[in-house]
Amino acid sequence: MGSSGASGDLSGEMEVDAFRRLFPLRFYERHLLESVRPDARPLGRARDTTVALGAVATADGSAMAKIGCTTMLAAIKLEVMTPPLDSSDEGSVAIDFHMPPICSPIVRPGRPAEVAPVVSKQLSDAIISSGMINLKELSLVSGKAAWMAYLDIYCLDADGALFDAALLAAVAAFSHLQIPAVTVNDDGRVVIMSGENEEEEESVMETPVTVVLDSSSRLVSLYKPGGPVLAYMSAVQDCVALTRQRVKELQKILSDAISDMEVD
Repeated sequence: MGSSGASGDLSGEMEVDAFRRLFPLRFYERHLLESVRPDARPLGRARDTTVALGAVATADGSAMAKIGCTTMLAAIKLEVMTPPLDSSDEGSVAIDFHMPPICSPIVRPGRPAEVAPVVSKQLSDAIISSGMINLKELSLVSGKAAWMAYLDIYCLDADGALFDAALLAAVAAFSHLQIPAVTVNDDGRVVIMSGENEEEEESVMETPVTVVLDSSSRLVSLYKPGGPVLAYMSAVQDCVALTRQRVKELQKILSDAISDMEVD
């Protein structure tokens, strides 16, 4: 009985899916008549929505927003610019909306998504005309220096409501915006101050060593540009040994992630 019931449910699901593909308008009209969406939500209820601030550590402001499966990543980078003469006491905002091929089967590599410039224009119009950003507050020195805010929004998963999710991510990113400190250099120009104690290890090392091992811990490649050729061979051997240990850690992390996905 259980097997028969399961096969009947599967058959019913296949029939519904076939009807949806063949007659999409009629499929949705039936749901509209019952005031319910195909996923059983009432018509007036939005999909689950989440926002995570600070999604990009290197950005001056960033956020990831999700509406259902639709996922947007917004990041803001601030640069000092010379304001134009007709708005000498204001900064500027440049907005770009990106839809890489990974976000949807209808977006093909090498072919920009047709909807991308449309959403980008909608975002620019909504953000600028709403007054949510006071461009005068982006001015540093009238007529000489102001902030240019570059807002990039990346669609990571396109599953409807693109503008809604993109705008939510943009607003959240601006709410997380951290204005960098500035100073005036010897030439009298306003420049962004370098953060103290932010020197990265990679910026001071003599040469990096990159080791790639396969799942059996066999050496696939070793990349070492520049630096002494053999003077630090023992250090290279240490790197290989550390990589073997790291491979085991990564294999467990990947295995756990796959197991969790299978359970879900």
